[in-house]
Amino acid sequence: MPRMRIDFISDIVCPWCAIGLYSLEAAAARVPGLALDLHFHPFELNPGMAPEGQDIEEHLAEKYGASPAALAGTRQAIRERGEALGFEFRPGARSRIYNTRDAHRLLHWADAAFGGAVQRTLKVAMLKAYFTDGRDVSSHEVLLSVATAAGLPEAEARDLLAGKRYAEEVAAAEAEVHAQGIHAVPAIIVNQRHLIQGGQSVEVFEKLLRQVMDEPRLA
Repeated sequence: MPRMRIDFISDIVCPWCAIGLYSLEAAAARVPGLALDLHFHPFELNPGMAPEGQDIEEHLAEKYGASPAALAGTRQAIRERGEALGFEFRPGARSRIYNTRDAHRLLHWADAAFGGAVQRTLKVAMLKAYFTDGRDVSSHEVLLSVATAAGLPEAEARDLLAGKRYAEEVAAAEAEVHAQGIHAVPAIIVNQRHLIQGGQSVEVFEKLLRQVMDEPRLA
C-alpha cells in the first residue's frame, strides 16, 4: 500500500487544525489503497502568552477585532464542521486560550521515541482535552495525564515536562516553518511538494490526494 507523506503544521489550540486533520483523514479513507504517513510539526499561535492564559473572547476580540456576534457565528460553524467529522467542540469548553510550547515538546518526543502512530494518538488526545473537555493544555499535570492516557511512559513524560528537553528542537522547527513563509495554520504539505492551508472540506482534500496519487513518485 502506498504511503503518502503528510507534514501537518498546527497548534493544539487551533480549532481549524482539528477540523483540518479530521477532514484530511476522512478524505484519505475515500481513496482506495492510500495510507497517510503523518508527521506533526509545531506552531505556537501564542508564543508569548502568560502562563495563566487569556479569556478566549477577550483574546479573539483583541487579535481579530471580532464582535461577539461574529464570534458566536464562527463558534457555531466550527461546532457543525466538527460534528460532521466526528469531533466534538463542546459548547463552553474553550473558555481560555494557552501557550502550547510544552505540549509541542511532548509531541516531538512521542514521534522521536515511539513513532508517528503514537504521536498522532497524542495529538488527537490533546485536541480533545482542550476542545471537548476544556482542559488547560499548558498545565503539566494535564499534559501528563493526557500523555499517559495516550500510552506514553509516565516517569519519562514527567521528567520531560519538568525540564527543557526538546525546547530547542521545537523552536528550531517553528523557525523553519516561518522561514518557509507559513504564518497561519493548519498548513499541510503533501509529499513535500504540495501546500494546502486551512480547514478545507473533505472533498477538497480528496481531490488533492487523488491528484498526488497519480504523480509518478510517492514518498
